[in-house]
Amino acid sequence: MPRQSVVIDAMGGDIGIDVTVPASILSLRKHPKLNLILVGDEELIRKKLDQLGELNNKRIMVHHSTEVVLMDESPQSAMKNKKDSSMRVSLNMVKDGKAQACVSAGNTGALMATARFVLKMLPGIDRPAIASFLPNQKNKTTCMLDLGANSDCTAQQLLQFAVMGAMLTTALFNKNNPSVGLLNIGSEEIKGTEVVKEAYDLLKQSHLNFFGNIEGDDIFKGTTDVVVTDGFVGNIALKTTEGLAHMLRNFLTQEYKKNVLTKVMALISLPVLKAFRRRVDPRRYNGASFLGLNGIVVKSHGGTDIFGFSCAIEAAIHEMENKILEKIKKQLKIEHIA
Repeated sequence: MPRQSVVIDAMGGDIGIDVTVPASILSLRKHPKLNLILVGDEELIRKKLDQLGELNNKRIMVHHSTEVVLMDESPQSAMKNKKDSSMRVSLNMVKDGKAQACVSAGNTGALMATARFVLKMLPGIDRPAIASFLPNQKNKTTCMLDLGANSDCTAQQLLQFAVMGAMLTTALFNKNNPSVGLLNIGSEEIKGTEVVKEAYDLLKQSHLNFFGNIEGDDIFKGTTDVVVTDGFVGNIALKTTEGLAHMLRNFLTQEYKKNVLTKVMALISLPVLKAFRRRVDPRRYNGASFLGLNGIVVKSHGGTDIFGFSCAIEAAIHEMENKILEKIKKQLKIEHIA
């Protein structure tokens, strides 16, 4: 297998190089055929590599950039005023073919806007969508999109999201003909907004394995492999899920710390608690794909740690190795969208 490169926006995120550089080293150790390009302040990056004993690693290239997109910076400002930002330079490398994928923990809005400007859209895709995989009760994952890129969507765009989500699932999990569900307030065809009803008809006529309408609780039941919705509903569902998980974790901790007896019970059940924590650990699912772009872009959570960012890099590698762009283009032609 020929060597391939992933470019890392080393300055992006709440923490920056203290997370992105060590995570990059972890990924290189797992993938002997991988090369990485670290973009950002060259002096700071090389200093961090030296601390990690990786300064002379031949599989790492450091590319200097002079600017950083701030986490609260507007997308317009980032695009207009930060043309030499680590984010913009990283995306340019994908455009120019110097790397096959980009990973960034930077400002989501700025990354989406800049990626769309630099890489353009795939033929037949109107808007990019943010997709991520969530754990389900079947001990597998559910692909959900859009998670916040598009507040308002047409029925045709929801069909496009379904195609991209299905192809992402096929590529990453070798699952032929994955099932697709349309998120709604009920399973009946007559329910939902006019856009959702129209999307239902389009999906029913498509070549996809369309299950029908699903409700919110179906996401984590694993009723379908792919869940499609607009970015407004998808983002609220995602943030609600994150808040609920955090609350339940706090409740569990409080109960185990109540008295001596509960603390002893916590020690006894420690193996179970550790296994449970691993199954729901959000870091394992870190790395949202920006689908619909003419290039692979993966967005890491801005506040993640080293392990979490390495999982985002892993997602980019999987998309690259499994030729996700080619699969999406092929399915778009089948659906007569491209």
